[in-house]
Amino acid sequence: MINIKENEELSKMNHSCAHLLAQAVKHLYPKALFWVGPVIEDGFYYDIDLGDEVITEADLPKLEHEMKKISKDGKRIVRHEISKEEALEMFKNDPYKIDLINRMDENETVISCYTQGDFTDLCRGPHVDTVKELKYFKLLKVSGAYWKGDSKNKMLQRIYGVCFKTEEDLNKQLEELEDRKNRDHRKIGKELDIFMTDDLVGRGLPMFLPNGYIIWQELEEYIKGKERRLGYQHVLTPCVGNVELYKTSGHWDHYKENMFPKMEVDGEEFVLRPMNCPHHMMIYANKLHSYKDLPIRIGEIAHDFRYEASGAVKGIERGRHFCQNDAHLFVTPEQIKSEFKNVVDLIFDVYKDFNITDYRCVLSLRDPLDKEKYYDDDEMWNKAENELREVLNDLGIDYTEEIGEAAFYGPKLDVNVKPAVGNEYTLSTCQLDFCLPMRFDLKYVDKDGNKKTPVVLHRAILGSLDRFMAYILEETKGALPTWLSPVQVNVIPVNLEYHTEYSNKVYNLLIENGIRAEVDLREEKLSYKMRESQTRKIPFTLILGDNELNSDTVSYRCFGSKDTDTLATTDFINMIKERIALKK
Repeated sequence: MINIKENEELSKMNHSCAHLLAQAVKHLYPKALFWVGPVIEDGFYYDIDLGDEVITEADLPKLEHEMKKISKDGKRIVRHEISKEEALEMFKNDPYKIDLINRMDENETVISCYTQGDFTDLCRGPHVDTVKELKYFKLLKVSGAYWKGDSKNKMLQRIYGVCFKTEEDLNKQLEELEDRKNRDHRKIGKELDIFMTDDLVGRGLPMFLPNGYIIWQELEEYIKGKERRLGYQHVLTPCVGNVELYKTSGHWDHYKENMFPKMEVDGEEFVLRPMNCPHHMMIYANKLHSYKDLPIRIGEIAHDFRYEASGAVKGIERGRHFCQNDAHLFVTPEQIKSEFKNVVDLIFDVYKDFNITDYRCVLSLRDPLDKEKYYDDDEMWNKAENELREVLNDLGIDYTEEIGEAAFYGPKLDVNVKPAVGNEYTLSTCQLDFCLPMRFDLKYVDKDGNKKTPVVLHRAILGSLDRFMAYILEETKGALPTWLSPVQVNVIPVNLEYHTEYSNKVYNLLIENGIRAEVDLREEKLSYKMRESQTRKIPFTLILGDNELNSDTVSYRCFGSKDTDTLATTDFINMIKERIALKK
């Protein structure tokens, strides 16, 4: 999909089209006031105050019609440069434009605005020459948006749209947008009964339904199994911690704005934990270790809580509660390279299982000028960054460096994926930390009998199970591989009177062999049941009639296929078990 914001020509067209939209709104809603109308990756939007009136998606065709009328009129788009005083006078009845003008840089003495016919808007530009160039556009949706993004301010109406040079390009973009819409894990999650949200529970607090929890459990067991084979020891730690714990770790000073407020109980101050490292530091500190014990690999599928602005939460991709596939590796300095390599190997081994190929590696470094965000120890930072850079180079990993993206306590390797929907984000990470072991005074007895401080690798392979599930749902459009599907086989008798007993027999055999199955005994037409099975994206649908009953076979249809195949019942069961074992 074309990133309109990064295409100079399309960016100019879409910005001009935002003004065209505003002019059409003004024609149909004369009392409308306008905030901002920027270009975004998918097109443009304009934030509008309509007073007591409301624009719904049913009104968009009417707005498009008015926009086309204005476009056919062919008025030139003319730039004017005026003084700040003139601008304040021109927009004196528009509090939104007055606010924009008053917040401009003091050195900005000349203000530009653009006029097209009977409509003038405050704008830096640039724009196309005439509205006639804006022929191929589409208004996409309407949503609410707080003025300046502040929930304390008035709710405005945000209208989204997109504009292209040709009808062909527009239609292609609309097809891709529709595909993205159908891939949105929030849509899929609702359709397949995977998770739900409710404001009464709280924004950013999704709840997994039975289907979703099955997927969750499968992912948990998958990654824990891989970790166990690599010598990880799994622990369980509480979801809260004493504030003093986070003061010791440094999170209270460097991460407090991302944490929920503290709560006082029996004279102690507690906070919902945003991450697990302080708890794992304390587990390591529980007893003195020898160099022979290291590396110690502590893993946990941990429930964490972070304060996210309500506008930032997004289904299970970004929530205020999430379950992190977390681990901390306590190593000697000599073990850094080998253990880091093992983590990288595990990341790419997992990506191979899930066919993840669109990713890039980033070495995330501190901003040395930002003394507030990062732990202030130049020597420690230089050592950690150079160490990690050397390891990545030795491993032959292609990476880019990004300043200001490190954790507050150390640099990290981030593996960023480009999902089917939305912007790139970090899926996996491995962080090198000399800081927290020192702050917690962690020690091990070395070969020479002296106590030394270990180094810690913080790592997350699946990231959070929640986000990883969202990623997989969008990549597959909800058509999950057999091993992950909440229901792997749906059994449908052709005739309830004659084939129920045999269908139940097959169903029980599937269950006994550890296959998640259902048998559909509803009084509905066979065609309806089969269509619904496809809608639910169940990998295999069995259709059992006389032929199957008499020959101890099953006829099955794979999801997305119109063809039906037949196998002996035992052969079918073995095929499914093999697919599950191979993570297919």
